[in-house]
Amino acid sequence: MDYQTYQPHPDLASLISCYWSLEVPSSDNPQKQRIIPDGKIEMVFIFGDDIKRYTTDNNFILQPRAFVLGQILEPFFVEPTGYVNSFSISFYPFGFANFMEEPIKTLANKETPIEKLFGKDVAKKLELEMVRAKDTQARITIAEKFLLNRLSQAATVDSIVKSTVQVLLATKGNTSISNILKDDLSKRRQLERKFSKQIGISPKQLSKVIRLQSALKMLLSEEGDNLTTIAYKSEYYDQAHFIKDFKEFTGISPKEFLGHENMELSSALYK
Repeated sequence: MDYQTYQPHPDLASLISCYWSLEVPSSDNPQKQRIIPDGKIEMVFIFGDDIKRYTTDNNFILQPRAFVLGQILEPFFVEPTGYVNSFSISFYPFGFANFMEEPIKTLANKETPIEKLFGKDVAKKLELEMVRAKDTQARITIAEKFLLNRLSQAATVDSIVKSTVQVLLATKGNTSISNILKDDLSKRRQLERKFSKQIGISPKQLSKVIRLQSALKMLLSEEGDNLTTIAYKSEYYDQAHFIKDFKEFTGISPKEFLGHENMELSSALYK
C-alpha cells in the first residue's frame, strides 16, 4: 500500500487539511477495510478499479468515480475489486461549505456524485482533467484551480461556526460548547442550526469525533500501550467511557483495532 499526503496551497490551507493519494496492487484475496469517522469531508476521485462500499454485511454498492463523502458518525466497510488508485481532497469540518451553497447536512453518511453538487458539465470537465493528469502533483494543480475559482463564488462559512471548530480542533475536542459560548443560550441555538447546515453534524458530535481522533493517534503511536493513560490524556471520564465512545465510532474495541487486517487503511489515514 502506497499512501502519500500533500499540503494545500496557502490560500486554501485554512479550509483543506491535506490531499492524499492511495495506490494498492490488485490482490486475489482483497480485504474489507473499515472506514471510521474523522470529522472531515472528502472529495474523492477513483482512477483504478471499482471500490465496493458495503451497506450491510453482504450487500454493497459501487462507489461513484468522483464523489464527496460527507460527515459520517458510524463506521462502514469498503473493498477493492482490483487495483486501487485514488486521490482525495480532505477538508476541515467547516471547509467544504465554502465551495457549495446547498446545506452540508444533505451530504451526511453517504457518497454524493460531484455532478449533483457542481452540475453535470462542470463535474464532467473536472473529472476528465483529473483522469488525464500525468501525476498527483498535476491533479493537485487542477483541483486547486477549480476550488479557488469556486471559493470566489460561494458564500463563506459563518464566523461562529468557524471559530467553534477551530477551538475544538485546538483543544482536541476537550472544550465544552457551553464553555466556548459562555453559556449564552441564544448563541447555542444559533450555533446548532448553523452547524447542521454548514458542518453536517452537531457541535457535540463533532467534538466527540475530534476527541476520538486524538485518542486514535495515541493508540497508533508508542503511547498506545495503556488504555487508561490514553483515556486520561484525552480527558474521558475513565477507561470505560473511552472504550464506549471508541466502539460507537469504530464498531470495535481499542484492542481489536490494533493490528486488525481490516483496519490497515484507517490506521494509515489516521496515524
